[in-house]
Order: sequence, then structure tokens, then C-alpha cells
Amino acid sequence: MTTALYRRYRPENFGEMIGQSQVTDPLMTALRSDRVGHAYLFSGPRGCGKTTSARILARCLNCAEGPTDTPCGTCPSCVELSRAGGGSLDVVEIDAASHNGVDDARDLRERATFAPSRDRFKIFILDEAHMVTPQGFNALLKLVEEPPAHVKFIFATTEPDKVLGTIRSRTHHYPFRLVPPAAMLEYVEKLSAEEGVNVDKGVLPLVVRAGGGSPRDTLSLLDQLIAGSDGDSVAYERAVSLLGYTHGALLDEIVDALAAGDAAAAFPAIDRVVQTGQDPRRFVDDLLERLRDLIVIAAVGAGAGAVLRGLAEDELARMRTQATAFGAARLSRTADVVSAALDDMTGATSPRLHLELMIARVLNAAGGSEGSGSPGLAQPVPSAVPAPATSAPAPAPAPAAAPAPAAAPAEPVPSAAESAGPAASVPEPAEPEPVPSVPEPAEPAPAASGPVDFARIRSSWPAILKRLEDVSRTAWLTVTTVQPLDYVTDSEVLTLGFASPQDVKAFKGSTPGPGPSDHLRTAIEQELGVRVKYLPKPLPPVTPAESAGPERERSAPAATAPAPAASTPVTEWAVASIPSAEQQPVATQPQFPVDDEPADVESAASAPLPPRDGEVDHDTPPLPDDADAPDDADAPDEEPPYEPPVPSAQFSPAQAQSQVKPQAEPSARASVPQPGSAATPQRSTPVTTERAAGGGVQRYGEAVIRQVLGATFVREEPYEPPTRFA
Repeated sequence: MTTALYRRYRPENFGEMIGQSQVTDPLMTALRSDRVGHAYLFSGPRGCGKTTSARILARCLNCAEGPTDTPCGTCPSCVELSRAGGGSLDVVEIDAASHNGVDDARDLRERATFAPSRDRFKIFILDEAHMVTPQGFNALLKLVEEPPAHVKFIFATTEPDKVLGTIRSRTHHYPFRLVPPAAMLEYVEKLSAEEGVNVDKGVLPLVVRAGGGSPRDTLSLLDQLIAGSDGDSVAYERAVSLLGYTHGALLDEIVDALAAGDAAAAFPAIDRVVQTGQDPRRFVDDLLERLRDLIVIAAVGAGAGAVLRGLAEDELARMRTQATAFGAARLSRTADVVSAALDDMTGATSPRLHLELMIARVLNAAGGSEGSGSPGLAQPVPSAVPAPATSAPAPAPAPAAAPAPAAAPAEPVPSAAESAGPAASVPEPAEPEPVPSVPEPAEPAPAASGPVDFARIRSSWPAILKRLEDVSRTAWLTVTTVQPLDYVTDSEVLTLGFASPQDVKAFKGSTPGPGPSDHLRTAIEQELGVRVKYLPKPLPPVTPAESAGPERERSAPAATAPAPAASTPVTEWAVASIPSAEQQPVATQPQFPVDDEPADVESAASAPLPPRDGEVDHDTPPLPDDADAPDDADAPDEEPPYEPPVPSAQFSPAQAQSQVKPQAEPSARASVPQPGSAATPQRSTPVTTERAAGGGVQRYGEAVIRQVLGATFVREEPYEPPTRFA
């Protein structure tokens, strides 16, 4: 029976601690100057020396020659707190994971009131302090805040954020870190020599890598390898199989196959990895580690040995050859593919499939960079780029010849084609078939090569809106109601027409950050190559003739909206006063055209007034009384049968018009039978007359539409209220 390696080599003073100088140096300074606090908090990953440092601090405080930064090791307190000692009565170690309640905190308070039995201080070490409940911490709060002079607290935890904030604020917090690989490798080499164990080359770097920077985990793995080895030697094959890493020879074979682009050698090697039962994810991790070493060697060169410690010289030479075969660019691309495959394999149901696909992608990337495929893909790009350059000498006729901006690069020399006649221009567009998919990235180039005027902005406005829709859908919805009215090339001021002031506010944006105006400016800059400034103006009124036409071309706004003076300084937004009604031309003063209607109808178009208490409308007929009810003798014996109307499909337009006319007469529906008529007397239908609150006639939908929109109807029919039989 032997003691574990990490227990046999547990440090007994701060000088034996490795990789924790950020903690040991301040503590030793505080001990030398006699400025030791009453409570400490040690935090950090597992196995990095928190509990060991707490015991060393307790030895330094209770040493017979102390408090000192170097305990003597011979006094009773130092012997009891050594790695072979059984513990001291005045140093109480409490596992907070199982003693985390209020009752345990009360018991600790009672024990703290008693003086130490022999030593200078009574020290309480609470391991896994984050497991204490908030109630337990609150019970300890008063004691930790103002402890007796003979009491010291040391809290050790892996999660300091879970420690109560009021407790954490009353302690000296020292964070522990993982030990760097170089210091850990030197430490395990020293321990192996002290144990008299021969370790093959490459074993200790694997042990340090598996330990992950934790001294306790690293020593546990080394102890396992020593215990499982024959004699006093640790073989490399035994370490690889036990730790689960990829053998160096197999890793070199796969790396050489990938560097040479040899699929026939790469896939059988991958099959051996799977057949040996190795975890594919661990293999991909090992391959990524090797690629990282090759990248360091390719970047550093001869000084790579100082960065990659623990590697033999022959192994470094072999890796230099692999790095040269790969090349720096291919190494970086291959590492990206392997890293992406490592992320995809997390939780994958078929890791072997992901592994083989990763090898295929690496080989494909190697073949694409060396074969003829890559130059072939690059061929069409130079042929498509010069097309806009040929159209640069003639920027002026481009907007007039083709309204769409994308059509300009399709014909390199439009002026020559027009002068030569239709015969010369016919074969031009039929030859470059792959052009529609290529010139899209180069669209802004021809627009930026020549001057930009209002005609070009008008012709490019659909393309600008398309770009804006790709940038921001909200901004696109706002700008669809905006129209360009004028553009000044010298000052780059773009006049935009808005229907209302609310549209201007929505265009400017009301929230911090880029708004619709910024997105539109970006789209114009991408499309035409100019960064415009805005000048908002109201949209000119549209006459009914323009709204009824099949094609509305609004060229008048450019003439009606005068261009701002070039001398006026304009920033992101230009401000212009809107002319009043007296300053507007006579043709533009009425904002909405109104058809001719009687004066009484015009007066009835005012908004209805709210009813007032006590006001009686004398024009409204009174409600019928019981005396006005018709006599039963005058009532018909039975109501006439209801005749459904004939479907409109059986009538001609003339017949349908004749069917409508009798119903359009309100007097016919309200009239009573003549005395001499032989028809059966029918019950009269009351006439419904709706009035506005002001006494005028209520205006219905068509009149409002005519007034507001200036619309005209091809066919108009009088309105009649719905009745029971019609």
C-alpha cells in the first residue's frame, strides 16, 4: 500500500508551490510585515492548491517561531500540519458541502468563542464554501465581520460568485490559476527523477496535456501510469492507449497524406483510427493540436523549440518537413476545416461519417488550390470586369438610352452601335450569355464613373429601392411614398417630395441609430457612387388627368421645384420654407380638386356638430302614435307574394337600367295607391332621410371620393337605402 503521488509531494511551504506566485508572494509579504487579515477567500479551479495554501498559511500563523513566511517544520504545530501529520485541534477543517446549514453555522460560532487550546490562533478552513446556504452565511456574517482576536477564517471555493456578497466583501480574495504547461512539465520531470522512473519521450507532454494545468490531476495520471507499467519504465504505447490519445506514428501518417493530397493513404489511416476503438472526436482534437504545432513551426522557424517544449529534436525536424509540405496558407485553411468539423461532431450520432467528410473536404481544398479548377473559376471574373470600364467614356447618353441601370453594362459602346445601324447592334446582346449573373457586383462602377444628374437618379430609382429593400425592409416601406423632385450635381443636394410632415418625421427616424434616411443614402451611394444630402419638399398636387392616365410620368416636379442655390451651405438636411396659400400659383392652391355641387351640399360637407343637451330638431318628424296606426279594415288581407329579382345575367344593360329606374324614384316607393287604381292597396314604405347634425344633407361615399381624390365615375347610380323588399 503506497500513498498517492499528489499526497506524498504536497507542498509544506509557499516556496514549494508552483505556478501561483500571484498568491504566494503577497501572503509571504503580509506575514513578514505582520499584516495578516482575519478572513481570506481562496478561489480557483480544482486541484490548483487552494486547500494546500490554507494549510500552509495556518502553519505559518501557528508556528512557534511565527508568524513567519517560512514555517520551521519542527514545532508541534508544524509537525501536526505537515503532509504526514494528523491535524491540529486549533486548525478546524470543515467540509461546507455537508455542513452548510444554519445549525452548523451556530455550532461554529459556539466553537469560535473558546480560546485555542495550545497555538496562537484558532483557524477555521471552510472547503467548498460556495455550498453554504444563504441562511448559513447570514448566521456567520456577524462572526466573520467582527471575530475575536484569536479567530481566523479561510474560505476555499471553486465558484466565488456563489459566495454571499457580504461575506466576500469582508475577506481578502486571492484567485488561483491553472499551472502553465512549461512549469508543469518541469515539475513532473523532477518528480519522475525523484521516484526513479524512466519515462519514454513524449509521455510527459501527454500527461501534462491530459492534466489540463491542474497539479493534482497531473500527478494522479502520472501515478496511474507508473503503477500500471512493467518495472520502472513508462512506455509511450502504454501511455497513448491509457490516456486515449492518437499515436504519433499514425498522426504523422495522416498529416503526410493530407499534405500530399493522397486520398488512397488518408482514408485507410482513418479506418485504422476507427477500428482501434479510438474516439473520433479525440482524434480530431489531436489532429487540430498537430496543425497548431505546424502553424507555429511555419511562423517561428528555428525558434519553435522554445515555444513547443517537451518535443525531441527528431520530432521537431519531422514536423518542419510537414509544415513545408503544407505551406502556411494551406495550414490555416486546413485548421479552419478541422476546427469546424470538431464543432459539428459535438453530439453527432455518426461521428465516423463526420470524420470522413472532414478528410474529404481537406483533400478537396488541397486539390482545388493546386489543380486547374481554381484558375478556371477565376477566368470569367476578369472578362466581366472591363465591361463597365468601356462604358465609362460615354456616361451622358447612358441614362437616356436605357432607363434601367443594369442595362448599361450589357452594351459596352452604345453610341457606336446606334451610328452603325440596327444590323451592327443585333449580334451584340446575343453573345455574352453568362453576363446576367456576373455584372451584378459591378453595378455601382459605371454610375460612379460619370456625372450624376437628376435624369440618372430618376432612372436608377427602382434599383435604389431594390438595394434599400435588401438593407432594411422598414426603411423601404417608408421610402416608397417618397419621390425625387430635383438634384443639384455641384452640391449633391437631392430634393425629395413628401406627402405630409409625418412622412418627413418617419423618414428622418425617431430612434437612435441609422434610420430610413441613412439607409437610403447608403443605397444611393452603392448604386450611383455619390453621397447625397436631402432637401424635403411637399409633393406637388396631381390633377385628375394625370391620375386617370395609363402611364403617369411626373416630369413636372423637376421643373416646378427650383434647385437650391449652390452657394447655400447644405449639410445632411437642407431646410426650405413651404410657400403659403397666397404665394402658391393659382393652379396649385386647391390641394384637392372639388367637383361642382350645389351650395347647400357644400355647406353640408362640414363636420357634424356634437349634440347638445336641450336642443330639439324641429325638422325631424314625430314618432308615430297609437292613433296614427292604420285601421284593420284598411289593411290588406294578405301581403303580396315576394318575387325574387331575376339574376343580372338574364338582362341586357338596357333592361338592367330599366329595372333600376323604378327603384331610384323615392316618391314612387313612398306614394299611396291612387283612388281609381284597381291594384290592391299596399302598405307604404316610410322614406328614410338622413340629415347631418347641422341641418344639411348627409354626404355619402362617392361625393367624398370625388372631393378628396378628384375621381370621376364611368357609371353613377343614385343611392337608395336598403328596405325589406329591395
